[in-house]
Amino acid sequence: MLRKVKKFLKALGPGVVTGASDDDPSGIATYSQAGAKYGLATLWTVLITFPLMAAIQEICARIGLVTAVGLTTTLKKHYSKFVLYLMILFSVPAIILNIGADIAGMGAVAHLIFPAVHAMIFSVLFTAILLFFIIYLPYSKFVSVLKYLCLTLLLYIIVPFFTKPDWGAVLKATFIPTIKWDKDFIGMLVAILGTTISPYLFFWQTAMEAEDVKAVKRQVMINKRLVNINGDHRTRSENKTRENRLMGLLIQKMGLDVNLGMLLSNMIMFFTILATGTALYSQGIRQIDTVEQAAKALEPVAGRASYLLFALGVIGTGFLAIPVLSGSLSYIVSETFGWKGNLDKKFHQAKPFYAIIIISVVIGLLLNYIGISPVDALLYTAILYGLTSPVIIAILLHIANNKKIMGEYTNGKLSNFLGFATLLVMSVSAVFLIYLQFTS
Repeated sequence: MLRKVKKFLKALGPGVVTGASDDDPSGIATYSQAGAKYGLATLWTVLITFPLMAAIQEICARIGLVTAVGLTTTLKKHYSKFVLYLMILFSVPAIILNIGADIAGMGAVAHLIFPAVHAMIFSVLFTAILLFFIIYLPYSKFVSVLKYLCLTLLLYIIVPFFTKPDWGAVLKATFIPTIKWDKDFIGMLVAILGTTISPYLFFWQTAMEAEDVKAVKRQVMINKRLVNINGDHRTRSENKTRENRLMGLLIQKMGLDVNLGMLLSNMIMFFTILATGTALYSQGIRQIDTVEQAAKALEPVAGRASYLLFALGVIGTGFLAIPVLSGSLSYIVSETFGWKGNLDKKFHQAKPFYAIIIISVVIGLLLNYIGISPVDALLYTAILYGLTSPVIIAILLHIANNKKIMGEYTNGKLSNFLGFATLLVMSVSAVFLIYLQFTS
């Protein structure tokens, strides 16, 4: 059984890690708020977020495979500096705030498990462990660790079975949308969209696919040299055919990987809303402001086992998401300023790249010392993500339909339909987000 699990995890690519990292502690907090405040009323959103997320992440992955560079490098090559720096202006602060909120959430739930140890001590400890893994583990092992951490997300699928939901009501809430035309409910829908379709995932997915395809190309070049040494010379057209076939296989595998990753992400969202909507809403607990409150609130309702599962899941997802967040930020900044480095390189070979990771994680930790609460950090993060997403999605669609960049691998009709649907939904969400901020 263990061998089969290892084989399965080895076959998975960046899509699964990307999807799993989307369900970070801040995301879990948002889904918990939705469940506690509105019960099962927002379960239907998974039917919208899954196809939209899958479409956008597939576009990002294909861009990474075809260009073999990160999204920031593609922006730098083909767009004005204004667009590039605008993305940095919005993305970098949002990612750092997201990191800070996640570290705080991890420390808080660890404190609930071990009350004798202060939450900030856990936050510092988790930060040190994360930096050690990111800096000293080779990329291949680093990705393997992330894949195993994806298994912690399965804990959220287990939790609802402790709360014994009415499955008939669950099916009804899932397939018959409930919409309340009030500011708070619309705001919750906007928060769910902003949490699931986040710009940092675009940069990470593209960069990781680019890393993978570069590794494949290096192996292909080695094989070509061996073939030439053995005297088996192929024509240019034959080599081109083989390369096209290889790219087709990579894109096919990538599609399955991305769809599986986004499915996992949305399943966790679904079951988190279900768990808190069943255990908390029905008991009159309507307000959940932090992840630790969600974990604590489940204990008297669903038993200590449910509470422990929830808390351990938060810590596991934090270890999964923070490397993705800090890695995304480092790729953005390093590619912008032309600094050489990636996760394949050791620390001494890419000091600026790893310095950005260290600085972003440390600043995220320090935010918890200067009076910015995790709740405020989540709010500011959602605002910045909500404003940035439509612009980046529009650029992604332009890149994915540009034959000069993508060659024969431009968007198909389905990718364009879902991509423009995502752009429309996120643009409307951004407008609502701004409206809600000025009317609250």
